[in-house]
Amino acid sequence: MRSVMAQFQDWVESQCDGDWEHGEGVVIAMLDNPGWAVDIDLRDTRWASRALDEVKVDRSEADWLYCRIQDGRYTIRCGVQNLEEGQIGRSTRLNS
Repeated sequence: MRSVMAQFQDWVESQCDGDWEHGEGVVIAMLDNPGWAVDIDLRDTRWASRALDEVKVDRSEADWLYCRIQDGRYTIRCGVQNLEEGQIGRSTRLNS
């Protein structure tokens, strides 16, 4: 089975059509608590019309995940060790 990072790289590559990658695409930043902030532009992808109510997982100060799909954007905020858990499809159960 391919790693989550390899799957993500494949997905990003499949979205690159000469336009999508020049828009907002994917933004990954660090939070100061510490954690991750990830925003993925889903416009013009098969996920564009999907919506996902916010998923909230609070296990501890370091072990947490918030993610949602809204207005054509997949947003992940999570602890440093929770980024893989926020993988689109995995946390959303929308693998179609």
